[in-house]
Amino acid sequence: MPRTILVADDDPHIRQLIVFALAKAGLDAIEAEDGEAALAAVAAHAPDLLILDINMPRMDGIEVCRRLRASGTLPILFLSSRDDEIDRVLGIELGADDYVTKPFSPREVVARVMAILRRVSAHPPEAQSVTGTLHHGRLALDTDGWRASWDKAEVPLTVTEFGILRTLVAMPSKIFSRDAIIDRLHGPGFAVTDRTIDSHVRNLRAKFAKAGANDVIETRAGVGYRIGACAGA
Repeated sequence: MPRTILVADDDPHIRQLIVFALAKAGLDAIEAEDGEAALAAVAAHAPDLLILDINMPRMDGIEVCRRLRASGTLPILFLSSRDDEIDRVLGIELGADDYVTKPFSPREVVARVMAILRRVSAHPPEAQSVTGTLHHGRLALDTDGWRASWDKAEVPLTVTEFGILRTLVAMPSKIFSRDAIIDRLHGPGFAVTDRTIDSHVRNLRAKFAKAGANDVIETRAGVGYRIGACAGA
């Protein structure tokens, strides 16, 4: 069955452009003209992915993302027209899976949507042989159910966050560069900045810190990341 994508943007021309590109790619699309309408559409239609503009009336995209992340893990692709990096990075830290900056190519938006959907529906190529539950210290990853837990208490993660953590846990002795992590999540050549990966890692650390885990991911300066001891405080 075709995947359903919710396009939330207050500019009808942009919505029409994206919806047309999604249709050409074989995806169904529904539209929302502001933040409140986006939340209502998520509740009514349960889309597979949300394309979410930051600047919208009645409720901006950051607040929409915050509310959705409080209750679920719907994949989110942000659209940003702002020049400053802060809002874009903030969106990633709140749990968005990726972002595209306006003006954008509709083909790029579709490519990023398809990449996120592939991560949701299937394991990355290098992780296809990893099934069941991975354990590392007090951390457990259910690779079939896409659930992470610390001392048997679930820690809600986005698809991208889970993918990063699974990549690190699957090879606990390996230090992954940011480029290597991007390749494993999206495939070679996918245009995601190093800073995006850093934001996802900060978000992972913050979520596990609330569960009492301060040693989940280890940074090797100038090299990258690897899984930490996961022993807790």
